[in-house]
Amino acid sequence: DGYRNTNQVSDDYRYQDGNYDAHNDGYYRGGEEPAQDEDAQSDVTEGHDEDDEVYEGEYQGIPHPDDIKEKQKKRAPAVDDEYRDRADLMAERMEDEEQLAHQYENIIEECGHGRFQWTLFFVLGLALMADGVEVFVVGFVLPSAEKDMCLSSSNKGMLGLIVYLGMMVGAVLLGGLADKLGRKQCLIISLAINAAFAFLSSFVQGYGFFLFCRLISGLGIGGTLPIVFSYFSEFLSREKRGEHLSWLCMFWMIGGIYASAMAWSIIPHYGWGFSMGTKYHFHSWRVFVLVCALPCIASLVALKFMPESPRFLLEIGKHDEAWMILKQVHDTNMRAKGEPERVFTVSYIKTPKQVDEFIEIQSSTGTWYQRWLVRITTTLKQVWDNVLYCLTAQYRMNTLMLAVVWFTMALSYYGLIVWFPDMIRYFQDEAYESRVKIFDEEEVSHFTFNFTLENQIHRNGEYRNDKFIGMKFKEVRFEDSLFEDCYFEDVRSSETFFENCTIISTVFYNTDLYEHKFINCRLINSTFMKEKEGCHIDFEEDNDFLIYLVSFLGSLSVLPGNIISALLMDKVGRIKMIGGSMLISAVCCFFLFFGNSESAMIGWQCLFCGASIAAWNALDVITVELYPTDKRATAFGILNGLCKVGAILGNSIFSSFVGITKVVPILLASSALVGGGLLALRLPETREQVLM
Repeated sequence: DGYRNTNQVSDDYRYQDGNYDAHNDGYYRGGEEPAQDEDAQSDVTEGHDEDDEVYEGEYQGIPHPDDIKEKQKKRAPAVDDEYRDRADLMAERMEDEEQLAHQYENIIEECGHGRFQWTLFFVLGLALMADGVEVFVVGFVLPSAEKDMCLSSSNKGMLGLIVYLGMMVGAVLLGGLADKLGRKQCLIISLAINAAFAFLSSFVQGYGFFLFCRLISGLGIGGTLPIVFSYFSEFLSREKRGEHLSWLCMFWMIGGIYASAMAWSIIPHYGWGFSMGTKYHFHSWRVFVLVCALPCIASLVALKFMPESPRFLLEIGKHDEAWMILKQVHDTNMRAKGEPERVFTVSYIKTPKQVDEFIEIQSSTGTWYQRWLVRITTTLKQVWDNVLYCLTAQYRMNTLMLAVVWFTMALSYYGLIVWFPDMIRYFQDEAYESRVKIFDEEEVSHFTFNFTLENQIHRNGEYRNDKFIGMKFKEVRFEDSLFEDCYFEDVRSSETFFENCTIISTVFYNTDLYEHKFINCRLINSTFMKEKEGCHIDFEEDNDFLIYLVSFLGSLSVLPGNIISALLMDKVGRIKMIGGSMLISAVCCFFLFFGNSESAMIGWQCLFCGASIAAWNALDVITVELYPTDKRATAFGILNGLCKVGAILGNSIFSSFVGITKVVPILLASSALVGGGLLALRLPETREQVLM
């Protein structure tokens, strides 16, 4: 009867030939076959396979040579991993991962696509929506925040770029950590950082602290994109992956629409706030910043009720936890389909060989911060190793090609997204200047000005014994004029200057006509009393409604592209979707030469955004599918971080040509899109492969 192990153990289950085998007597049975009777060997016509299924006509008297080798291999003494070459361990791990990839695909298909995936879809969608909101927040609050904080042009430019800088760092750092600490845990950290510092930024008064809060807030939200797509893809089967990841991208569009609608409904109501003394002001734009943090907070709360990715857990050897989550997914979907009696048939899932070096630090070793320092440095080293792994021979070419495609797409898209509103504002300024009124050699005496003067030029005028009380100058210039015995009281001004004027015996009381507004003027016996307090910078009067409308229409215009890309992603393929979308977007850029009005620019912006969104969606999908589970979020984070570098360069380059020429931005955007689109066609197609 073979041999018996006389040491009884508490666990009656033993793993044999890929299955768990139970013995009621508590003894372990070895792999040797019991001796068979000679007659029995010749008469056997029925036998049992590994799953105890009976096959007629199968002769089993003489075992197959491969079966003998396999059993001898199992009886051979195991060699400790510490004595094995690391290359052998990695080769074994790669083989295990390939087996796991195909088994996991079958398991996900058995679990089905239903209530669980749709619940996770909306939870992660809120996180992606928070990312979309973050891109628009600073642009919407700048016209109001610049007045409260007295921001110069360079300060405003830095505030716009600092968010992208934070998102770049966050994508690389938090994306890398998600491959080591887990998708759910790192996404919670990412959203918590964003929510905390977005909330804090709405209350701070100083520019420096506000800049710091937006930087850290951007760092937090930067990690959401690589984690969200990696997380959701690991609950999707191959046939559903492309379509549903594309549907998930719609939440970025919803974030833009949400930000535009909230800005239009909140920021113009300047009285929605409060003041504490003369130093602390909480105006409506700060209320808007608070409201924009709501999607992030909602996702953070909902995420607490979602499980970790079972694919990630299997990757780090946590078989039982992964099995329980997959059973939860299966049971949730089956109950929703009205089939609660369906049983989850998976009993064992392959787990890859663990080759990472873990350092266990005892509580008595060193101080608490030394222990934490060792853990942090070890984790960061593992993240850095993952980054370098993406550049190894196996993935180098795909990584470099994807990097170029991501960069060219971001340079063109984010550059034009900033360029469109700036061009619309430029057209508005041109139209405004064309309506300027010019007054030459006018003489006014003993007159009281108590109304607004706007968009006027006064040349060689004479003003004697006139009063300017409780009024406003807006875009007014006085050139080579004389003011004698005049009185200015409670006067406000913007973009108003006195050039080469002579001002005699004139009093300025409680005005904001500061010294820099008098250019080459002669002031004789004139007095400035009680100047208005506050910022001395003149700010442009922006048409807030038009800014919100342009952003709203730009976000809404991607809806058709989102729907088309979702429906065709698995039919057309990722590569053709990226190449086709980028080439069509390049053609749209050439139509911008005919955009000579506000309405034309808005129309071409909507067309460009609608054409380019399919490329973004396909890029997200193919980036997820090209890399293995333990490198997926890291690779996505690297590429998304490079995307933010392209965004920063695009914003800086394109905005510098506003009002100078349209040729450079249009040619730069179109050539980048053509180059990136053609290179994308050389990437491998991934729609038929399982998730490694």
